[in-house]
Parts: sequence; C-alpha cells; structure tokens
Amino acid sequence: MRVNRISRARSRTAVGLSVAALAVGATTAAGPAVAQPKAAPTAAADCSAAYKIEQTLSTGTTWRMCWHYESEAGLVLENISYQPKGEAQPIKVLTSAKLAQIHVPYDDGKAEYSDLTGAGFGQGLMNMAPGECPGGSIKTVKVPEAWDPAHANVKGLCATTRSRGHAYRMQGDTANKVWQTQGKDLLVYTVNQVGWYEYITEWRFQDDGTLHMNVGATGSLSPGDYNAGDGRGWPIGKNATSYATSHSHNVFWRLNFGLDGSSKSKVEQYDSTVSPPANGNEGPTNKTTRTKVTKELAGDAKNMRWWRVVSNSGKNKDNHARSYEIVPGATTKYLGRPYTKHDIYFTEYKKCEQFASDNLRNCGTGGGKSVDKWVNGQTLTHPIVWMNVGFHHVARDEDQQPMPVHWQGFSIAPRDVTAMNPLTPADLADQNGQPREGS
Repeated sequence: MRVNRISRARSRTAVGLSVAALAVGATTAAGPAVAQPKAAPTAAADCSAAYKIEQTLSTGTTWRMCWHYESEAGLVLENISYQPKGEAQPIKVLTSAKLAQIHVPYDDGKAEYSDLTGAGFGQGLMNMAPGECPGGSIKTVKVPEAWDPAHANVKGLCATTRSRGHAYRMQGDTANKVWQTQGKDLLVYTVNQVGWYEYITEWRFQDDGTLHMNVGATGSLSPGDYNAGDGRGWPIGKNATSYATSHSHNVFWRLNFGLDGSSKSKVEQYDSTVSPPANGNEGPTNKTTRTKVTKELAGDAKNMRWWRVVSNSGKNKDNHARSYEIVPGATTKYLGRPYTKHDIYFTEYKKCEQFASDNLRNCGTGGGKSVDKWVNGQTLTHPIVWMNVGFHHVARDEDQQPMPVHWQGFSIAPRDVTAMNPLTPADLADQNGQPREGS
C-alpha cells in the first residue's frame, strides 16, 4: 500500500522542510578528481566521461564503471570491472547494481513505508559539501522528473579513495623479512533524505576485488513518533515522557552479474556439516557439499552456508572458473511480510522486475509486485541476485541529536577471479600451489 510521503514519520513540517530544500547545500566540488576518464582501449565502462568513474588505486588495481541516476532508485552503477596488476584486460564483474527497496515498518503496525517507490528516496538527493568527500570529487547529478525543476541539478555523488589498514602481513621463516601492504579502497556514495532520515548509500571497491554494499541511516529521530506508550518504544529525553516508536529498516539490493562480460552465469550453494570424532581421529570432521542452484530460489543464510555466482565463460590463469562469493552482513530478519522472510533471492532476469517490493513496473497479469512472487520455478540462466539485510531500530538516548550512522549491508568477494592474491609482492609471485622440487 502506498503511504502519503508527508504522513507520520516522513513529515518534517516541524522544521519547515520543503521540496526545494532537498537541493540546497554546498555547490563547490571537492579536491582533486579521482575519477579521471582514460582513452585506453581496454576500458570496460562504456559511457561518456561525465558518467564514468575510473580509479587506479595506489596498490595497482583499477576499477571502472558507469553511473546514472533514477528518479526512485537513486544511484545505479553499471558495467563494473576490476583490473588488478598483472591482468592485461579488465575483468567484468557486474552489469548493474542498485538499491531495490528500503522497507520501513513500525512496530505498532500504524505505519509502513517503501522509501524508494513510495516516499521520494530518489528525489531526496542531497548536496554534499567538500568536507563530506575528503580527497575526492563531487559530481553533479541531474535528478530525473525532479519535484522541484529549479533545483534538479545536485552536487550529490562523491568518488574518493580511502585506506582500510592491512591488506595482508606475512613474516618469512627466517624472521628477517616482513611482507605487508596497506589496502586501498575506492568509495562511491550519495546521501538521500527521506523525511527525518538521511541515508548514505555507499559502494566500496577494494583493491583485492572485494565489493561492499552498505546503507547508513542517520539524520534525526522523528519527534512525531515520541508516542510509543504501548511498550513498543524506548524512552528518549528526560524521564519517561517521550517514547520513540521502534521500527525496522529492511534494505534490498539488486545485482545483475556480468562475469567476464556475459549474463550467463551459474549459482551454487555450499553447506558444511560438522560431525563428532570417529574412526580414531583426534577431532571432529567437517564435510562441505555443493548444490547447484538451477531453479529460482528464495534462500536463507545458515551457519556454514554460502553462495557463489560462477562465470560460464571465463577462467583464471590456473584454469579455474571465475566466481564471486556472496558474503551476508549482520541482519535482523523481519518476518512481517512475505518478501522479507528470506535473506537472498535468485531470480531469472526479467526487465520489469526492478524493486523488491511495491514494484513500479508492470509485469503483466499475475506478475506480482514483490520479489517473493517472482520465485516460481524458472530455470536460472541469467540470474539476478536480490539481497535483504534487516535492522531493527530500537532508539536510544545517544540517537539524538543528530543520530549516529547505523550501517547495514553485505559484500561480494572474488573466488578464483585471479590465480593468486592480486596484491602479491614480486618476491612471492612464484609461490602458487604446491612447491615443486627444484623451484
């Protein structure tokens, strides 16, 4: 059900928020550009310079991608490729990646929001000041179908780099040599305001090929919701007069893989079972089994379970099929709606299926409006991955004012994309597989 954007928690009338205010802010780009277009014929991103992000990190890895902005989903990244040092060509990873919904139900059942398709997420793109994009560049985004056409152009897309600490550390056998590298990341992010909340949508690209998708919620608690006197809230402020209503943030992402430039991929699920010691063994045994996911799946994360998307067309230099492993983040599963009851969905590509709930596209009679309706037994040849990560927000005194960012998200990690650690130092480049005599 659609919810009026100015009702309950989505209203900021107390501070006079207007649609025009969504586009008011800093207008100066920050620092040196980090997303310089290059003319190299190997570039995998097929877009004009204004919509290209290309960054070679100090450790030698290059990430390339295109971007565009949608009126509901916000930032969409496309044609994402990864090229570590030693690889002659970029390795295509994703055809597209974007948010697919932020579903916000309140514990008392009196309000429920679909922030992307029903509450103006894409329209709430915020200008960023230079200090919010340290060392990077801020691109101007034209918001499609802008509610306030006079402020359709927003300096709202940051691309920058950041150190993350040790990428690895290894001390040699003789204790007189230490190999270590400090890892570097490319960060791409926007800030979108929906009512009292401000969402930081962050895409983090590591130099080892790992991608992190995160959404951070910040801004303010809604003072209109300090009324949870029914036990479904937490006291905020002096004594016990204001109770902030508890609620959930169920964030969905949609990933369209394009490993090695092909939409044709395989999905595999791995489960491990630990058994007690037997047959005189000192310890328990652990057996891992692979299940080929050939049909659409509504999956649930379990202990020692994981999935990977496998290329049908590309192999690394060790002759192993390239793949990306899906690494779920911390989550609180919300059981109130059918589409939030599972952690991950694999569906066969269909152009109309764009949002995990309250889908705006017409998928025809019986097509359904949410991702759970799209898992109907089709064979997977062009799989789309839908990830659901939940957070149950029980407010606390520290949430005001302003509210600290609380993050939720997941990662995809390369598995056999390169034959060795892409950051391997030259001294160790020959140490691949079992040592051979005379080597």
